[in-house]
This record gives sequence, C-alpha cells and structure tokens, in this order.
Amino acid sequence: MTLPLADALKGRLIVSCQAPPGDPMRHTDTLVRMTLAARAGGAAAVRVNDPEVVAATVAAAGLPVIGLWKDGDSGVFITPTVRHALALVDAGAAVVAADATARPRPDGSTFAELVAAVHAAGALVMADVSTLAEGREAAAQGADFVGTTLSGYVPGSPVQTAPDLALVTDLAGAISVPVIAEGRIATPGQAAGALAAGAHSVVVGTAITAPTALTATFVAGLAR
Repeated sequence: MTLPLADALKGRLIVSCQAPPGDPMRHTDTLVRMTLAARAGGAAAVRVNDPEVVAATVAAAGLPVIGLWKDGDSGVFITPTVRHALALVDAGAAVVAADATARPRPDGSTFAELVAAVHAAGALVMADVSTLAEGREAAAQGADFVGTTLSGYVPGSPVQTAPDLALVTDLAGAISVPVIAEGRIATPGQAAGALAAGAHSVVVGTAITAPTALTATFVAGLAR
C-alpha cells in the first residue's frame, strides 16, 4: 500500500532544521523560523529535533514534520526508546525518525517495539540505518521509510566525505519501502544524484541550515 505522505515526498527535498548543543541557533523560535524559510524555499517536509521544537513547528509551518529526539551523544541516541518516540507523536510529528542500527537500545527495547508503538499512536516511522543489512531488517520490522542517515557514523559502515549513494542504490533495490537519502549531501548536484541512485526523497541539513559550521569551513579555507 502506498502511503499518501510518501506520494507527497516523492522526488522532493526534506530540510533538516537542527542545531547542535551550544550553537547560537539552538533556540526554539530560531529553529521554527528556519523551518519557515525551508517552506518558503520549496521544501516538502522538515526534519526536527526535540518534542518542543516539533510542536512549535507543527503549529507554525504547515509542513509534514519528521521528528526525532537526540538524547545523549554516543551509542543509540536518536529517539532511543519508545518513550522518546511517543513524546514526538504527542508533539505532532507525522513521522518519527529513530536509530534502527543493530546496536542495543538503552532501555533494552527493540526497534520493532518502537515501530509498533508509533503505529498504534497513529504516526509513521523513519528508520535511520548505516548498512544494507540494517535497512532490510528495519523494513521487515515495519518501518515506513528507511534513511541512510547513519552511514559513516557507525562502526562497520564506510567512512567517507561524500553521500553514500552506493547504500542508497542497494537499499532501493532490496526493499519495497521508500528510501530517503541523508548524510553529507552538500550540493544540489549531489541531491539530484541521490534521486538518480534510487532515493525516494532527499534530506539536506548542514548545507542549508548550519551557518556556524558553514562559516567554519570558509574560515578554515582562508587559513590554508
């Protein structure tokens, strides 16, 4: 069965509107304005961290929100438990993004249990994976979307500076759920390349919404 949201996202851009801890942009109103700018530029959806920001974005932006909750900075920390996932649903997320790697979850739960809970609450699930095997398993456990978000950030996945388009191609050929390309997509050409590789949709974050990181790259370039 094709999901209406999947149809709306096909071939479209999703903008990740986040800021790391300590960044001057990490303020709810600022992040909501970032989502409004993404909407004005033509984004089909936004990816947002933290229930408070999700709720504010849902109220203001009128776009589908892929919500996640980063709790911690090591191991499984992207929506690590069912409790985190349901808080995002309560905040209004249409899709809950969660780590679906093979690593243990902090509360001992399984990704399948998180999927079941989110579905029962009326929302969809995006599985953030790092390998083909993880993507296959996430799809088998009921994920509605599978994203390449964690490729290069988890031991056992290839470390590279460019998007992992090989993983996009492999996933698109192996699973029936939509594959979302995410991670190190820095240019419009790379985004188009991800679609050509088989991605259903493309997420871009840093290249659009991270002025601190972008400024640092220019500063570093001038210092060479």
